[in-house]
Amino acid sequence: MSLLVVGLSHRSAPVSVLERASLAPDTQAKLLQDTLAAEPAAEGAVLATCNRIELYADVDKFHAGVAELSTLLAQHSGVGLEELTPYLYVHYEDRAVHHLFSVACGLDSMVVGEGQILGQIKDALALGQDLHTAGRLLNDLFQQALRVGKRAHSETGIDRAGQSLVTFGMEQLAEGADADAWVAGKRALVIGAGSMSSLAAATLARSGVAEIVIANRTAARAERLVQILTEPGGTGVAARAVEMVAVGDELTRADIVVSCTGATGLVLTGEAVETAMAGRTAPLALLDLAMPRDIDAAAHRTPGVRLVDIESLAEASADAPMAADVDQVRSIVSDEVAAFGAAQRAAHITPTVVALRTMAADVVAGEVARLEGRLPGLDDKQRAEITQTVRRVVDKLLHAPTVRVKQLASEPGGAGYADALRTLFDLDPETVASVSRADLNDADVKNRGRV
Repeated sequence: MSLLVVGLSHRSAPVSVLERASLAPDTQAKLLQDTLAAEPAAEGAVLATCNRIELYADVDKFHAGVAELSTLLAQHSGVGLEELTPYLYVHYEDRAVHHLFSVACGLDSMVVGEGQILGQIKDALALGQDLHTAGRLLNDLFQQALRVGKRAHSETGIDRAGQSLVTFGMEQLAEGADADAWVAGKRALVIGAGSMSSLAAATLARSGVAEIVIANRTAARAERLVQILTEPGGTGVAARAVEMVAVGDELTRADIVVSCTGATGLVLTGEAVETAMAGRTAPLALLDLAMPRDIDAAAHRTPGVRLVDIESLAEASADAPMAADVDQVRSIVSDEVAAFGAAQRAAHITPTVVALRTMAADVVAGEVARLEGRLPGLDDKQRAEITQTVRRVVDKLLHAPTVRVKQLASEPGGAGYADALRTLFDLDPETVASVSRADLNDADVKNRGRV
């Protein structure tokens, strides 16, 4: 296994760089295709969210792989390599596995324990499968990451900070009250129609808001989100779409505003919020999930306005009494990383063991054929008995060493046992490679479409 990840996130880069380095879906596909076209990479997957961009690859050369993946990220993100490099982090082999498993559990999220990242990892795997850039290693890695993330949420209380930034934000706005009860019956304005805004609208609908208004720069996307919210068998919430120019008017009627757009400047200024509050007595709750911020931080100074943004969510999460849960999740991650590494190392030697047994079977077949030439009087029963006896002898001789070499190979530093086995038995490297290719093709067929 030569797993490499190069990326940047809210932990390594300022929001101004993260916002500029965002990857659209079609850009992600092109990035993956170019990754496989690059010489050091055999597989590729990209995990792109509003808070991180990470490129995973199976590489045969570490330094060349780092240089190539960094260059590709710069080319496709639109941020120059010289500017991007100081903010990039690199993880290799077991550390790369540990990183993805930690991300899947919500340990690396802006709000610790948020669960939305699991859906984003699932999407990253699906894209890699659709484009056939995710082979055996990345299929195994990402599927295991999903299982580890689900295990962390089911076995610990890590998600008590909220299933996502949206629900955690609602809990903060509710100030200790039951979030669903606090939301119920209110009128909500959602600004934006991307993945986070869609999640916010769906969360509000499930919590029982009276009405949801969607405002987006692209009217068609806003209408599409309204259609999803109001389709038969859905939440039954009343929803409508408006243009961005109508946000000021809608602000005077809304009880809750959630904003998450890709705008580089403010969507709601402090002055706009102050104007909307003039003449009304009902409080206004603002949830800003954008990076960089959509809502002017000065808005909270307006009487009757409560503002919760990414920064305050991170602070609230850090103060949450979940140290024991975090430690428990870290323990789960460490155990799962060790198990994944052992499984990958054991799988690495399997083609060599298969090639050895194939060679042994060929030797048995050759010797039996030669014996038949020297003893032509053997009947079918005698020939079968001799053949079976020789096979048993060979199987018994190979059983202990092949079982033991698999055990040794699964341990740290065990990768060299496959080379030793090939050397000791003078196995044809092409035979071993052909077994590996067949195994990879079988895994690709088995995993395709499974996320």
